[in-house]
Amino acid sequence: MIEVEHLTKYYGGFLAVDDISFTIEDGHVYGFLGPNGAGKSTTMNIITGCLSATAGRVRIDGHDIYEEPNQAKRCLGYLPEHPPLYLNESPREYLRFVGQAKGLRGAELAAQIDAVVEKTGIAAVQNKRIAALSKGYRQRVGIAQALLGSPRVIILDEPTVGLDPLQIIEIRELIKELGRTHTVIFSSHILSEVQTICDQILMIAKGRLVAFDTPQNLEQKLLAQNELRLTTDAAPEELCRLLAGVPAVTQLNITQQDAPYTTAQITTDRKDIYELSRAVYRAFAAGDKAILEMALKKGSLEDVFIELTEEQGRAAAQPETEKGA
Repeated sequence: MIEVEHLTKYYGGFLAVDDISFTIEDGHVYGFLGPNGAGKSTTMNIITGCLSATAGRVRIDGHDIYEEPNQAKRCLGYLPEHPPLYLNESPREYLRFVGQAKGLRGAELAAQIDAVVEKTGIAAVQNKRIAALSKGYRQRVGIAQALLGSPRVIILDEPTVGLDPLQIIEIRELIKELGRTHTVIFSSHILSEVQTICDQILMIAKGRLVAFDTPQNLEQKLLAQNELRLTTDAAPEELCRLLAGVPAVTQLNITQQDAPYTTAQITTDRKDIYELSRAVYRAFAAGDKAILEMALKKGSLEDVFIELTEEQGRAAAQPETEKGA
């Protein structure tokens, strides 16, 4: 549906987007995740044709965004980070203006306005001045205008920024609902938000795409298959004695002592982590000590994000001569 090839953008001497390539397929909710200043908004503005690229190309349903802008933009609905609302108009008046700008007229325009008003939950405020609406309702009006023209792809740039917790939940639910009938791309720097809503995640750092996968697969990449976290009622010296006879243990690190409980991290060189789990259980049973908790240490999406963005930061700071070595 959307093909981005070697996209690059310079602002003077500053490289904001660095040779990004990816493909967006129909039927998914995509999260564009990165810290502030990573290049998310710049990339979205280029994809939607609001900003020119220094190099690279973007195709929307086979149409080049610069060579065939009208055909390409008909496939897109876009909500910028700061919605371009006319505050003295009502949502319905504003939507009529946007619909006409998109080429809608007469009964078709009225029907589409009714549909997006209902879908975005703004019926109760559709005749009030936009200036009098809360930030949450203004975001809904912005999403409503993006839906006019029945675009296949909805692009939302930081749609929950500045909202209160209840408004954030409402907008997240709206995005999930839109994902049932549209391909949705939205940017965020909030990990939990992306993890909750998306089935595909694009991570960007220092202008480069550092990961593109499902939340589950990204977490799996940092799954520590050879580590166990153990809490027991054995004292540290007892724990060391009990594990001394377990050949699968290669490292033991006491991470917390809160008498009468001890928490430790156990590392093994065996591929089968459950082999280690069985051996540890048998050792503690023989020593008449209880295992209160034993779990495989897992990486979280936050761990993935931090590791990948830090790696990119180190790579960006590396001298050119060293990179080529």
